Parts: sequence; C-alpha cells; structure tokens
Amino acid sequence: MSIVEQKLSSLTAAGQFDICAPGECIQVLSTAAHITYNRRAGGCGRMLKVLLNGYCSYDCAYCSIRVNRERLGFSPDEFAEAFLRLWHEDLVGGLFLSSGIPHDVDLVMHDLVETGEILRCRGYDGYLHLKILPGAARADIHDAARVADRISINLETTSSDRLGCIAGVKDYQQDILKRQAWVAEEKPEGHTTQLVIGAADETDAEILSCLAGQYRRVRPARVYFSAFRSLPGTPLAEHPDTPAWRARRCYQADYLLRDYGFTADELKASLDEDGFFENRDPKKVIAADMMPVNVNTATKWDLLRVPGIGPKAADRIIRLRKQRPFTGPADLARAGIRGQVAARHLTFGNRKETIQTKLVM
Repeated sequence: MSIVEQKLSSLTAAGQFDICAPGECIQVLSTAAHITYNRRAGGCGRMLKVLLNGYCSYDCAYCSIRVNRERLGFSPDEFAEAFLRLWHEDLVGGLFLSSGIPHDVDLVMHDLVETGEILRCRGYDGYLHLKILPGAARADIHDAARVADRISINLETTSSDRLGCIAGVKDYQQDILKRQAWVAEEKPEGHTTQLVIGAADETDAEILSCLAGQYRRVRPARVYFSAFRSLPGTPLAEHPDTPAWRARRCYQADYLLRDYGFTADELKASLDEDGFFENRDPKKVIAADMMPVNVNTATKWDLLRVPGIGPKAADRIIRLRKQRPFTGPADLARAGIRGQVAARHLTFGNRKETIQTKLVM
C-alpha cells in the first residue's frame, strides 16, 4: 500500500463520524478507502468522507481525533490528485471534506477551500460538501459556499452549558452559533448541522427546543444525529453508549418539526417524565391521545397528525375527496395510504353529513 493509500485509509476511517445522510453504510474498497453508500448522500450514492488533517489541538471529549497520535494529513494538491484518481476510476461520486484543527483555524479553512477550488479547476463537477470549522473567518465561509454544493458546521450539542461539559476550547455562541448564522446567509438552502446524541447528557426535551430554534433562526436543510459511542483513551471512555434507536426517534421528531408542521411543545407530549423519548414512533404516541378526524373534512394540519399520512398523502386526500368522498379504510388506497395504520385515527362520514351534523348541534 502506498503512502497516499495509507493516508486515505486512516483519514477516511476517522471521517466516518460526520453524518451526511441518515442510514448511511460504510464499505471498504480495494484501495482501503472507506466509501459511504447512500442515495440520499448528496444524490451521488458513493461518497468519500475524509479528513484533510487527521490530528487536532482541540479537546472534544468524545472525538476520535484527539487520541490519534499519527500526524497524518494531505496538502490540497496531494489530496486533489488522490481524489481525482478515484473519481476518474468511477469509484466515488461525491466528496465530504472535513479536517481536524492541528493549528490555526484560518490556515486549515484556507486548505479546505483551496482543495475545493483545485478540484473544480481540474474538472470535478460532482457533489462537494465542505465542513466549516468552529471559529472560521467570514471570508472563508463565503469562499466555501461559492465552491461547494453544501456546507455545514456542527452544533455538537444543544447549548453552551452542554458544550462546556464535552469541549472546553470551543465557545458555543461565538465559534458555532455566530458562524452558523454566517453559513446560513452564504448558503441559505444548502447548509446542514449535526448533533452528537447523549455525549453531554442532554435530554430529548432539550434537543427538541434546540431543533425548533434551528428552524426558526437559520433553517438548515437537514439536521443529522449521531448516537454517541465511547472511545478508548478519551475522557468519555466509560460513558454509556447512546442506543441507536434514540437517534432514530430524534430523526422522526425532526421530520415532524421540519416537514409536518409539528411544534416542539406538541412533540414534548411524546416524552416520558424525565424528558426522553420512549422507543416508539413519537407521532403514534401523540396520536394515541387524539380524537379521530374525519378524512373528508379534516384540514391538512389535522391529517398530518394521523400516523401513516404524510404531506404528499394529505395533499392527495384533499384533492381526491373533492371528486368522491372516502367511504372506508379500503378506500384510502386511492391516496396511496396503508389503511390499517391510518384508519384507527379516522372517521369516514361524507362532507354533507358532517355539515348537517354541525347544523343540528
């Protein structure tokens, strides 16, 4: 294995802790580079997630890089050459490029942006995601947004107090939230962020409040969730791992906030008394306490609170019921809905009957 291949092997392995799509899986090529396979990962399917530098001067208690004693790294030209070779061989279709911070943040950000510029100048027209580092300069964020399809800065956790428990060097307000606001201005429809679930012992109630604030202030295209995994040699080596199902429940809640119009307060009704999700779909937990809604008269807002009905299905119901009322669970197939899931929370009186009932009442 060549020196470049050794670097790729080590720096792609270290880069897997950044998430670029829910449900991604990692496979290893003959080059020993770790490739992420997921059609939602920038739409390219085969994503090389890699660090430009594999060592870091920061003290994040959960991070694998802090225990990496190998001072491995690529120069922008060296990495561009290695990546373009993989791309021309059709082994990868996209790039997610991040970095440890071995020294000055500005120098590392310059290298990340320069790498992207070299790739574009040499004909790479595929998907490019550049990570914005905490404390990055506004000019570097502007340049990264210009060259990349997507940029992101990781929140890591829900608040300044929680970050102080796991990363003493970073300032949550200045290094992260202020930079995230710049990211949102430079790439309003093309930025994401990530939370490490459980590392700072935050509750799911705190996560919901954080997510609501995110969509209110900066509107990320996605929020990704990484279930905490303890690593030997880190301060959190003895900290319990976060179960994978908790991250899945956070994803479900995030969909409900972002795409279904739920509020954080609504979703908090699905939490236990300690402020955590149970291992159940939060939408189903909330729906269990709801009165059934009439499929032929319900608003889109009401339909979206029915398990088994999403935004597209709700729109189809509203369109199709104008042509012919829904008469029973079997009729839901017209709108592409699985009847058994949704029917428990629906009634099927027609519009005329419902109006007459309201008049009598």
